[in-house]
Amino acid sequence: MPTLQSDRASRAGREPLPVLDPATGEVFEEVPDQQPDELDAVVDRAHEAWRSWRTDPAARTSALLTAADAVETAGDGLASLLTREQGKPLSESYAEIARAAARLRYFAELDPGSQLITDGRPVHSEIRWRPIGPVAAIVPWNFPLQLASAKFAPALAAGNTMVLKPSPFTPLATRLLGSVISTALPKDVLTIVTGREPLGARLASHRRIRHVTFTGSAPTGRAVAEGAAASLARVTLELGGNDAAILLDDVDVERVADRLFWAAFRNCGQVCMAVKRVYAPARLHSQVVEALAHRAKTAVVGPGLAPDSELGPVNNAAQLARVERYTALALADGARPAAGGHRLDRPGYFFAPTILADVPPHSPVVTEEQFGPVLPVLPYTSLDEAVEAANSTGFGLGGSVWGTDLDHAAAVADRLECGTAWINHHAELSLAQPFAGTKESGLGIAGGPWGLYGNLRPFVVHRAEDA
Repeated sequence: MPTLQSDRASRAGREPLPVLDPATGEVFEEVPDQQPDELDAVVDRAHEAWRSWRTDPAARTSALLTAADAVETAGDGLASLLTREQGKPLSESYAEIARAAARLRYFAELDPGSQLITDGRPVHSEIRWRPIGPVAAIVPWNFPLQLASAKFAPALAAGNTMVLKPSPFTPLATRLLGSVISTALPKDVLTIVTGREPLGARLASHRRIRHVTFTGSAPTGRAVAEGAAASLARVTLELGGNDAAILLDDVDVERVADRLFWAAFRNCGQVCMAVKRVYAPARLHSQVVEALAHRAKTAVVGPGLAPDSELGPVNNAAQLARVERYTALALADGARPAAGGHRLDRPGYFFAPTILADVPPHSPVVTEEQFGPVLPVLPYTSLDEAVEAANSTGFGLGGSVWGTDLDHAAAVADRLECGTAWINHHAELSLAQPFAGTKESGLGIAGGPWGLYGNLRPFVVHRAEDA
């Protein structure tokens, strides 16, 4: 099994980790609390498994394709458990599972190959690619399975093993996913560990870990990088964003309103590359606010397991408090709630989908990542002003431009300081493309061949042709 057994924790007399249903705020399950001093044995086993896993690319491909089939077969159980602990609508959980299976298939069939270097010398030079060793992955609570697969699929395909730590808010579906995949993998190739801090810090700084891949906040990402530096391990950090959407003067507001709304509010706004700020031409500002507010007021908010729910709860109490605080600060600064603006009076962590107008540009809901169902809409008088505002934060993950003249929109998108820019849509990614941010949004590249090479090291063989 790739998970730590709960009886080990109980025998040691340790309190397990409670898992809450965000739709009720009540505990419905528990997971083991592994102690940091137990990690040595876990990582040592991953290192031993790496010795054979790295040697047979064809076997790896077959195993990962079988694992993808197993994930799809287990889809119903995974989806319901994911919704129960994370809160998202069931349809979004199914989409996350489908993405995980697709990612396994994509990387299973991706071959790094080798490359000959021709530079005029009488030497045969060949670049080959080798796995680097055990990889540590630390995954957040917003997309537990999708982000886990984004880390283990390229790492395992490259010939590495992995020790993966999910968020303590959403460990259940990840543990189940590990069990499902373990039916196709050799023992200890993928291990899921659960526990309170400093478990993650100890994992990131472990002497036998050769690559640490982390998704989460910028402050925690810095701590992860500092820990990994102790053993000079490679790091890949995806540290969130504050993506801006710029609406151009020729935008068809009603035509794009649905896409723009869901680009901001999917998964209750808990998406690193969601639209978190909208800049609209001053003459269209009221129309944009009204269109988005209408969609916010009519969106069905409820438990993710309810068939008609379009938006679920915020995942946890701390995040709900953050959303409430940012909203309250904006309202105190003179912002107007065109829709929402308050917590819903019901059990669980529900917050009304909120559209804010008249928001001061310095408000934290604009300058920081709110990570919830709150969207400020700000007017601009010149396009240069909008671009400067979009680029003004410390983040640089994604951004988008919306308009009818696609060439003009593309030219504006080219001015955005971010890793991915979209035109007339947002937060859509191909498995084959690189995913990376600038500034405080991260370090390293995930996705596509770049994600595979991030888990490999070059090995160069020189052979004199006249030898």
